[in-house]
Amino acid sequence: MKTTRIVKNILSNYESDNPGVKGNLARMLMEGKLGGTGKMIILPVDQGFEHGPARSFAPNPAAYDPHYHYQMAIDAGLNAYAAPLGMLEAGADTFAGQIPTILKMNSANSLMSGTAGKDQAVTASVNDALRIGASAIGFTIYPGSDCALDMIEEIRELREEAASVGIATVLWSYPRGEGISKEGETAIDVAAYAAQIAALVGAHIIKIKLSTDHLMLPEAKKVYEEQEITIAEQADRVRHCMQAAFNGRRIVVFSGGAKKGENSVYDDARAIRDGGGNGSIIGRNTFQRSREDALAMLQQLVDIYKGKA
Repeated sequence: MKTTRIVKNILSNYESDNPGVKGNLARMLMEGKLGGTGKMIILPVDQGFEHGPARSFAPNPAAYDPHYHYQMAIDAGLNAYAAPLGMLEAGADTFAGQIPTILKMNSANSLMSGTAGKDQAVTASVNDALRIGASAIGFTIYPGSDCALDMIEEIRELREEAASVGIATVLWSYPRGEGISKEGETAIDVAAYAAQIAALVGAHIIKIKLSTDHLMLPEAKKVYEEQEITIAEQADRVRHCMQAAFNGRRIVVFSGGAKKGENSVYDDARAIRDGGGNGSIIGRNTFQRSREDALAMLQQLVDIYKGKA
């Protein structure tokens, strides 16, 4: 596999990492229709854990089958497919070597009480990632949760173990919990903070949500106003989050969220592209549509990231 100049430049930003980690990052960056461009589209399917099977897959019953998602990611020419252990194990042999995979190593569920605290259980190991041939581990932290410090300590240990055997780390950095208002979960100052935390913890790829122009933290709001930080448009906010991710030295992909209209999905992608983001990690907006519609949407997203649409 040859790497492009763009990918080589991205890899050069990971100065302390070993050839195994860089090789796995290169494999994801060179895979699929966006291979070599520095842009990525990743399919994440951990919603069965988070929301339950019917809420996740009933709109498109074919998606109950783990093989469906492997095949979707391959046929759409995506960079990688991310899922919990059981989902990946169910197709690991059939699809071995056909698409880079990301083993999502922790998850929550909707059956927990509201008083349980915002946390996730560790559901897999680095040995599992090695066994099924994953290119990366995935892990969620909740900045703003009373459990956030424990989650950060968990991923510090898992990241170190994964890196020691050449596996990259993808960090879902999702502000929520006791310290964050609902509006604050997507506030630009909080989103940028979440990106910074993920970068500081050592994530190779950072996954955050697209943000609003709301500012939650009073002390941060003063700085944004004094320094006249531009946050009016979505592309401006993406650009600012890239600044927070070591001035673009870390790969940042933005989540698609709940299913919404096609034009909204495309507008989000254009803002990510124009703001210098590395791409999308998009689940429900694809697999809750029919296969035909999902493939058409993903092709349009590829065209957007290539500057063709």
